[in-house]
Amino acid sequence: MPVSFDAIVVGLGAHGSAATYHLAKRGLRVLGIERFARGHTLGSSGGLSRIIRLSYYEHPDYVPLLRHAWDLWRELERDSGESLLAQTGGLYMGPREGQLVPGALLSARTHGLAHEELDALDIRRRHPLFRIDDDWIAIRDEQAGWLAPERCIETHLRLSERHGVVLRFGEPATWSRDGGGVVVTSASGSYRAQHLVLSAGAWMPELLPELAPHLWIERNVLFWFEPQDHVEEFARLPVWIMEDVVRHESVPAYRMYYGFPYDAAHGFKLAGLHWGDRVDPNAVDREARPIDEERIRSFIRRRIPAADGERRLAKVCMYTNSPDGHFIIDRDGPVTYASACSGHGFKFASAIGELLAELTLDDASAPAFLRARRLSPV
Repeated sequence: MPVSFDAIVVGLGAHGSAATYHLAKRGLRVLGIERFARGHTLGSSGGLSRIIRLSYYEHPDYVPLLRHAWDLWRELERDSGESLLAQTGGLYMGPREGQLVPGALLSARTHGLAHEELDALDIRRRHPLFRIDDDWIAIRDEQAGWLAPERCIETHLRLSERHGVVLRFGEPATWSRDGGGVVVTSASGSYRAQHLVLSAGAWMPELLPELAPHLWIERNVLFWFEPQDHVEEFARLPVWIMEDVVRHESVPAYRMYYGFPYDAAHGFKLAGLHWGDRVDPNAVDREARPIDEERIRSFIRRRIPAADGERRLAKVCMYTNSPDGHFIIDRDGPVTYASACSGHGFKFASAIGELLAELTLDDASAPAFLRARRLSPV
């Protein structure tokens, strides 16, 4: 006979851990199931740091959710006694005709966010580590910084357990509909619930096949280097994003790179965004390859030459991408789900976990531009 719960959450990474916490806070009896060990970094949420920023170039409609996420991270810090969010400010720089700075400015102006606009002279005077073009501009975002992803997930899980959540790790699970509810089956048995939350990241196509045509999984490599010099200056940097321009046969090609202040324990972390290396999450190469390092070093030599020192660390993570780069958050009967964060979702986890709980209990709806119905029928 299946054991009964009010809600089951499958996938306990960034969003699943937050969903278990918010469901339990609302008085539900919750089971959380994760296919890997507790604290694993095999999905999308490892890497020691993740940027959080409010002047969001991707779309102004994300900003209200970001503001709420920031407040919820601070609330989680107060409730747990953990330090999870370091506010450093953010610097976003690139060409006037690009996507990054115009998009960030649109969000800042639309929502009245504290920001400062810089020209190339300002950027060079304040941050001489960067080699930029003469016609570049930047925005300085006051409310930005970085989150510690492993600590954030563990804090949500630990506080979930305080609220009575049952957590199971190392148990891949399947599910099926059962009347008005669901049955979830893993190696340890079967469980019945009125509600199911699916938040399994790169493994969502296996759990929700009707969504699979709209998802693709991308391998991304994060690097940490020891700067050749100016270490103290690297440590004073804000979190930053650069939209680099490489001209090939007079045709400009744009690519985003991002990084963090220098950390003495690990080095200067940076990475490129969306190289497009499609993978099977069950067979991804988890070692950095020479081409991975050369991609990032060619950028460093061009734009941050003082950082071109010894490689100290490299980690592989995965992005689950949607066709338009926006999240997919929705509900289908007893099943609520969040997926396709397209490489920019961790910062939202505190708010998306709460939203998943509210969707589950019919207390809210996802923003229209994030719902599955915007895609072709699923």
